[in-house]
Amino acid sequence: MSLPPGFLDELRNRLSLGQVVGRKVMWDQRKSNQAKGDLWAPCPFHQEKTASFHVDDRKGFYYCFGCHAKGDAISFVKDTENVGFMEAIEILAREAGMQMPARDPKAQEKADRRTQLAEVMEQAVQYYRLQLKTNQGTGAREYLDRRGLKQDAQERWDIGFAPDNRHGVLTHLRDKGVTEDLIVDSGLAIKPDDGGKPYDRFRGRIIFPIRDARGRAISLGGRALDPNARAKYLNGPETELFDKGRSLFNHAPAREAAGKGEPLIVAEGYMDVIALSEAGFTAAVAPLGTAITDNQLQLLWRIAPEPIIALDGDKAGLRAAKRVIDIALPLLEAGRSLRFAIMPEGLDPDDLIKAQGAGAMRKLLEDARPMVSLLWEREIEGKNFDSPERKAALDRDLRTAISRIQDPSIRRHYGDAIKNLRWELFNPRRQSGGGPGRPAFQPWQGRKPWGKRVDPVQATTKGSLLAAASGSVEEVLREAVILATVITHPALLSKFESAFERIDMATEDHRALQSCLLTFMGEDADELRQKILTECGQRMLEKLFAQNHVQLAPPIRRPDDMELAELCLAEEMAKLEAIRATRRETDEAAQDIGALADEGLTFRLKEAGRMRDEALRGKGEDKGLFERADNGMLVAREEKDALDALLKMIEDLDGTKK
Repeated sequence: MSLPPGFLDELRNRLSLGQVVGRKVMWDQRKSNQAKGDLWAPCPFHQEKTASFHVDDRKGFYYCFGCHAKGDAISFVKDTENVGFMEAIEILAREAGMQMPARDPKAQEKADRRTQLAEVMEQAVQYYRLQLKTNQGTGAREYLDRRGLKQDAQERWDIGFAPDNRHGVLTHLRDKGVTEDLIVDSGLAIKPDDGGKPYDRFRGRIIFPIRDARGRAISLGGRALDPNARAKYLNGPETELFDKGRSLFNHAPAREAAGKGEPLIVAEGYMDVIALSEAGFTAAVAPLGTAITDNQLQLLWRIAPEPIIALDGDKAGLRAAKRVIDIALPLLEAGRSLRFAIMPEGLDPDDLIKAQGAGAMRKLLEDARPMVSLLWEREIEGKNFDSPERKAALDRDLRTAISRIQDPSIRRHYGDAIKNLRWELFNPRRQSGGGPGRPAFQPWQGRKPWGKRVDPVQATTKGSLLAAASGSVEEVLREAVILATVITHPALLSKFESAFERIDMATEDHRALQSCLLTFMGEDADELRQKILTECGQRMLEKLFAQNHVQLAPPIRRPDDMELAELCLAEEMAKLEAIRATRRETDEAAQDIGALADEGLTFRLKEAGRMRDEALRGKGEDKGLFERADNGMLVAREEKDALDALLKMIEDLDGTKK
C-alpha cells in the first residue's frame, strides 16, 4: 500500500517522540530537561545501568551513545515491537488519531469483510471461555490441570471449551445479531451440501484461539477430549480471514519476544508452544496442522534469522524435520538459515520440561544442530555403502540436494561440509591422526598453523629412520594441471568424476575450484567458466591459468584435441595418486615398524623415493610407467622391489605379534 505525499510528515508532526519512547523507558530526571525536549534514559536496545540513550523530542530523533541505535518514532516502534514498516505506521496512526489512507473501494470492502469476520471470531472466543467455567467444562478443566495449565495460564491464552452441542455457538451468535452467513464464512459452523441447517464445527473440544500478527482472532484450534474422536486436533477451515499455510500460532507475542533477543522456537503444536512460553521460552510458535510451508518460513525469517525447529523425537517428528530441509534449501541466504533441536525419543517439549525442567530444554536449544547435519543424516539413514555404485548414488543424491541452494556462497560451504562428512563415513580407520572430517595421512597433515609445509613422515614419526620426500610442490603442480584440464574440457568430468572427487586438494583455492566443478558438472565450457567466476572470483581463475606449467600442458595448448586431453588427464591423476598412495603406505609402515627397521631397508626406501620422483618427473628410461606392488598399489617400477620388501616385513611383524 502506498502512502499519499505528506502523510508521514503529518504523522511525525502529530506525535511526540518522547511519549512514544516513554512507554518503554524510565527517563533519568537528573540528566533530562523536559521543557527543552532533551530526554535521557537507559537504552531499551541493550542492557545498561547508565542513561546513554538520548531523545531530541523537538527534532524527533533518538540516538544511543552506547550501542549507536538511532532513528525516529517509526524506526523505534519497528525495532521495539518487532513489526514491519506499515504495521509501525498503523500503530502510530492509531496513537495520533489519524485515519490510514483509504484503499480502493474493492480493497476497502474486503478489509471491512475481514474486520467483520474477526469480530465474529472474537465473540466466539469469549463464548468458549465462558463455557470452560460451566459444569459442562469440568472435564476440560481437569484435563488442563493435569497438563499443568492453571487458571492464570488459561486466561493468558484465552483457552475455552466447546460443549458437545450441535448448535451452541451458532445459537449464541445468532442471538447476538450475527447473520448465519458470517458464522459459516468464519469457519465456526458447517453448512451441509444437501442444504440442511448449519451446525457447530467444534464440539466436545478444548478451544485454542489462533491470532494473526496483529493479535486478531482469525481461527480456532480444538483438542478432542474423547480419545475415540476421528481427529485429536482440529483447526478451522481456510477462510477469507485464515490461511493456515501463512499463519503461525502465537505469532505476535513470539515476534515481540524475539525482538528482545529470545531464541525463536518452532514447535509442533499448541500445547508445546504454551508449555515453552510458560517455562520462559516466550518466542515459541507452531505451524497449524500442516508441515511448515515456504510462506511460514518467510514469516519465521522476518521474526529471526535462524529459527530453531524443535520437533518431537519420534519417527514422525524426525520425518517432519527432514521435510523442512527440502523447503528451506532454495530459500537460504547468508545469515538466514535453520537449526534443529531434536527432542529425546518419546518426548515433546512439554514432556521434557515437566520431566527435566527448563534447564534441559535450554541446553537442547543451545546444542541445536545446523541444517547441513540433518541433510547428511537424511541421505545416509538406513543405507549401506559397501559398493562403489552405492557410494556413487549417495554422491548423486547429495549433489542434487545441494544444487537446489540458490546462493552460490552457501552452496559452496554446504559442499565443503558434506565432503568432510563423507570422509568421516568412508575413512573411519584414519580418523585418529587427522583433523575433523579428514583422514590422518593427507598432504596437508604436516602443515603448520602458519602454512609452512613439513615432511608428513617426520611430522608423525619424529626421529624415525624411515623418511620419504614430501613432493608437495609437485602435487600442487599436478593438481593445477588437472583442474585446468577439467575446466577447459568439462565433458571429461563425467568419465573421471569419482577419481576427481577423491582428490584431496592441497590448497584452499584448489579445493574451492574442485567443489565448484563438481557442483556444476554438466555445464558447457563457457557456462562453467561463468559459474566459476561467480563462485570463486576472477583472480582465482586467472591465477590458475597464469602458471607456466599449466600453460605448457598439452590439454591447454591444444584445447581442441579431446583425445589428448583425456589421456593427459588420466596420466596426471594416476601419477598424483601414485605419489600419495606411496606416502600413505610408507607413513603407516613407519608407525607400525618404528625402530625395527634395519639400515638396508631404510636405504632401499630412500632410493625408492628418489627413483620415484625421477620417474614421475620423466627422468630415466621408463618414463611414466607403473607396476602393481604386492598390495595392488600403483607404483613406479623402480620402487616396486623396495616396497614389496617393506610389505613383507610388516607381514612378518604381524605374525610375530600374533
